[in-house]
Amino acid sequence: MFSKILKFEVFNGTKYQLLNYIKGFEKVNIVSGNPEVLYNGLKDKDMFQSFTSKNSVIIPDGVGTLIASRIVKNPVNEKIAGIDVMEEIINICKNNNYGIYLIGAKEDVLRSCIYNLKLKYPGINISGSHNGYFDLNNCEKILEDIKKVKPYALFIAMGSPRQDRFIIKNMEELPCKVFMGVGGSFDVFSGKLKRAPKWMINFGLEWLYRVIKEPWRIKRLIVIPRFLIKVAVDYKSRISSF
Repeated sequence: MFSKILKFEVFNGTKYQLLNYIKGFEKVNIVSGNPEVLYNGLKDKDMFQSFTSKNSVIIPDGVGTLIASRIVKNPVNEKIAGIDVMEEIINICKNNNYGIYLIGAKEDVLRSCIYNLKLKYPGINISGSHNGYFDLNNCEKILEDIKKVKPYALFIAMGSPRQDRFIIKNMEELPCKVFMGVGGSFDVFSGKLKRAPKWMINFGLEWLYRVIKEPWRIKRLIVIPRFLIKVAVDYKSRISSF
């Protein structure tokens, strides 16, 4: 059920197998394992420990991770986009009247996100929210609010590594089942940013669409070849050691 990529175990089943798998956790951190996130995880001790924890599941979010799984001769079943998993969890929460809590983005984006989620999922229990502009080391009011409402799922949209650091710092004490860093997903739900057309998603070109819409992202693509070279070298080393 997992593909070993560098020092990480990446979930290699389907999205629906993932949803069934996480039911067995008391608490779970769903990590959107694109090359940038995993590469950063290698360089940061706290992130690495979090990503490899028994309470974390790394999903193959990104075409670079799919390519990496093929390099190590253990291909994942499918790309699992973080925003798609987020929507599935929201739907589960809606059907069971579980609460969700949203942290991240600017205030106006967050408000639009909440408004659109309520339109798309009538009856959804959004038990609390806060924008992403606060001190990670001084956010007791936010933590107390989360403890008070006890949401099933906590979605943090502050980008990596900031959203990862929030989870690392607070997961143990917060009473949520699902913790998930969701990057720019609030921007998509708010309508500020559109996802790529379906055909681009199907062909693994969502990254290209995002670069076209947000040219500043091109600098972040440099990590992909670095990541893939590291994967190839590591795999060759492991094979030759046998």
